[in-house]
Amino acid sequence: MSEYYDLLGVSRDASEADVKKAYRKLAMEYHPDRNAAADAEQKFKEITEAYEVLKDPEKRARYDRYGKSGLGGAGSSPGYHGFHHVDLTEALNIFMRDFGGFESLFGQASRSEPHRGQDIRVSVKITLHEVATGAKRTIKLKTLDRCATCEGTGARKGTKPVSCGTCGGSGEVRRAARSMFGQFVSVSPCPTCAGEGTVIGAPCDDCHGEGRVRAEKTVQVDIPAGVSENNYLTLRNLGAVGSRNAPPGDLLVMIEIKDDERFERDGDNLVMDLPLSFSQAALGIAFTVPTPHGDERITIPAGTQGGTILKLRGKGLPRLGQAGRGDMLLRVHVWTPESLSEEQTRLFKELSRHEGDPPKRAAGFWSKLKEALGA
Repeated sequence: MSEYYDLLGVSRDASEADVKKAYRKLAMEYHPDRNAAADAEQKFKEITEAYEVLKDPEKRARYDRYGKSGLGGAGSSPGYHGFHHVDLTEALNIFMRDFGGFESLFGQASRSEPHRGQDIRVSVKITLHEVATGAKRTIKLKTLDRCATCEGTGARKGTKPVSCGTCGGSGEVRRAARSMFGQFVSVSPCPTCAGEGTVIGAPCDDCHGEGRVRAEKTVQVDIPAGVSENNYLTLRNLGAVGSRNAPPGDLLVMIEIKDDERFERDGDNLVMDLPLSFSQAALGIAFTVPTPHGDERITIPAGTQGGTILKLRGKGLPRLGQAGRGDMLLRVHVWTPESLSEEQTRLFKELSRHEGDPPKRAAGFWSKLKEALGA
């Protein structure tokens, strides 16, 4: 599990500062704007993905312990965002977020890019049954949407943004200063147009020059089968729109799973306690047990011991983005009555005269669970 460390060329005990330094060096080398090689873009995405995981203590701990599978599931369906491979847009945004792009690295500034709209985060609760089958939700959002009056420009109808008089449309201002070492030129975003290069002379009456207004909209969300708690879906470009026709943000749908008192979840497997009386365990009995896919009829063989693990293959939860399902594991508990009637006492005393000696040691639960999973 050292793939990410190898990509950045750092050791497993590298500090956060070491990780950031290694990523910055490699990102400068493979950034698509500087490197025209055919594989540069792919390399840039890979090292950015590694950086995003290793700089985050929680993600890094999960990766160190479980590999990529610990980051939310190896497979992913469209729109699903647990573990995923970053695309080029994300990689560039991450680089800009932490280092500000080549202009700031080299002490130069350029016209600001349009401000992307905000991401919107919502939580959706689903049942364990919906984890097994997948689910659909209709979400109502209060957000910012494009102004229909000015078509997102921010300018009053019949007018349009004009070139900024302060910076001449360049979006930046330059200031020269002399020192004992010579003349220095500093470049910074224009304070009048905030680096956009244009100003709104006659703002739209509805959006006041923002190019966006408050609105409500409805979004349909498909939740794939097999998701886990704290997984989330990323719906691209469904967040708030940016000002003056800038790109919209994303909609992040956080998944919460309601507790189901019948089951314990162990990855794709489900564990359920099955209490039996002594006579049921000794004689055997047929039971109907619930599963996420409907009730299942099972037969408990005679002589079943407490702690036995019975497996129902393929009756667990789907594997996210993959074929197949986990198993249902039935954990047998032999119930002992806390008080006995006179007749029960007499019968148990009679039975005790015919019982053999119990085994000196029985296999523990985890040994039996391991055996059941490996069977």
